[in-house]
Amino acid sequence: MTISPKPLSVAVIGAGMAGRSHAAGYRNVNTVFGAGLPPVRLAAIADAHVELGEDAARRYGFEKALPSWEAVVEDPTIDAVSIVVGNALHRPIAEALVAAGKHVLCEKPLAGSLEDARAMAELERSVEVVTAVGYTFRRAPAVAAIRDHVQRAELGDPTLFSGRYWCDYATDPNGPLSWRFKGGPGSGALGDLGSHVIDIAEYVAGPIVSVSGAALSTQITKRPLPLGAVVGHRAAPVSDESGEVENEDSAAFTARFESGLVGTFSVTRTGFGLPNGLCFDVLGVGGRAAFDQHRPAEYLFDDAQPDARTRGTRQIIVGPQMPYFAGGVPMEAPGVGAGNGDNFTYQARAFLDQIVGVAEPLPACATFSDALRTMEIIQAVVASSRTGGAAVPVPAVA
Repeated sequence: MTISPKPLSVAVIGAGMAGRSHAAGYRNVNTVFGAGLPPVRLAAIADAHVELGEDAARRYGFEKALPSWEAVVEDPTIDAVSIVVGNALHRPIAEALVAAGKHVLCEKPLAGSLEDARAMAELERSVEVVTAVGYTFRRAPAVAAIRDHVQRAELGDPTLFSGRYWCDYATDPNGPLSWRFKGGPGSGALGDLGSHVIDIAEYVAGPIVSVSGAALSTQITKRPLPLGAVVGHRAAPVSDESGEVENEDSAAFTARFESGLVGTFSVTRTGFGLPNGLCFDVLGVGGRAAFDQHRPAEYLFDDAQPDARTRGTRQIIVGPQMPYFAGGVPMEAPGVGAGNGDNFTYQARAFLDQIVGVAEPLPACATFSDALRTMEIIQAVVASSRTGGAAVPVPAVA
């Protein structure tokens, strides 16, 4: 394949922890999976917190820091952009970028409201640029391998999906009242964490058709107001004044899949001692698979081996036999590990593969329409919680 000599110019809007992960991903895209992409120009990182943006640009080798997302829109040399800022800003930024002819990779959840998400999905249908959403855990080799087991019917008929995302970033009642604690029901732990585990559930086990038994709760109802910018989940100086938390700290619900499979889900941002506790199990009549993000370089697998004496759960070490690993890490040997940073590199590479149209692309990123569906499921969970856990149907896959 002939690689275009013209560089592909990329930018990141947002210099927080997720924005830096996108920046690192772009920096590494031409180190994985061989030839295929043109040179990637690391053009700019934009953030209203100028010092933060300048630090991120320096760390990840971008040419400059810009003080606003509008400056990225106005730069005609930038081809592709990641949006990694507060959810309520996703729609106006995406609309402006698309109007300027730029390709867009938007962090999840898609938007701050269902209305905005629907508008973004409608926009996607009418444009020629690539629009994508960052569901990074799809790129974990172990998660992709479990999906392959399910699709090949190696677990037999699936009987249960159980997923949870338990984190501790909001356990401190003195943590500042950032944008993450604003917005109505569904925009808290459900939107932040639930969007990932819902996407994984459908990615692995197929469409969800209804939810029920939902309950939402807020453990810390007031938080101190910050005195300045808040970056990610970090502590920050706060005032003596406090404000109301507007969304949920924890949520749980059940689901029914199109296949007849049933599922159980729980999420929390106030789970002490769990920095990034994404886990799921898929059970079938002939096998079981399980993943724990705290141990990302492995998964558990069990099936009906011919000899009952040797049956039992096995630890499968991630290696070149799994998706993404071969060609995706410098040392292609089982047991050397693969982590969150690698997933962002694979995601960035998949996004740029779509833009360039390479001969053998990575699996395409989720679309705006895919992410709208996740938000529709979240709103169904909220509706179920408001009706005492009643079953609520989910719109069919378009």
